[in-house]
Amino acid sequence: SLSLSLWVMFGALLRRGVCAAARRSVHTSAPRLGLLKGIPPLLTADFLHMIRSAGHGDKIALVDCNFPASEVASKTTSGIHIELAGVDLVQATDALCSVLPLDFFVDCPAQYMSPSPGVELPPLGAEVHEGLKAAIEKHCPGVAVEPLERFAFYEAARECFAVVQCIGERRPYGNVILSKGVVGPDGKDLKP
Repeated sequence: SLSLSLWVMFGALLRRGVCAAARRSVHTSAPRLGLLKGIPPLLTADFLHMIRSAGHGDKIALVDCNFPASEVASKTTSGIHIELAGVDLVQATDALCSVLPLDFFVDCPAQYMSPSPGVELPPLGAEVHEGLKAAIEKHCPGVAVEPLERFAFYEAARECFAVVQCIGERRPYGNVILSKGVVGPDGKDLKP
């Protein structure tokens, strides 16, 4: 039969090494070097296109693996939902802030999700918040980073330009919204 013939041909190709690429694993656990100089390799082509398409004042939500990203992204300005596999929030924030200017013309260009009143922040939540604050401070010294109550965060995320889901982030409250600023004539974040 035809299907048997196809299997015989495929087997012959595999034995000859013609389809060796099909047998090799192309998965890497963590990208180390990218194809672009100075661009963190976890910033995919879709991610770079999204942040380039966003304008001054547009907001980008970086969210954890448990966040309802698909639903929230469907309500955003662009409808874009990007998934970063194997990446946690701190890694994504560090990579994004290395290329994205933050908006120093607003009171708070970085807001992270915090628990509702009466709910205590778990230790892992505090850990992710400290990490994201350090990543932001590393690239944008002096920028305001403040908490935003959980349900207010969901509403704010629906008004963002896009949602980027960090599939490797499992810590609770591992979510942040960043407001895009302007690159000044010196190539740095424009400040008032």
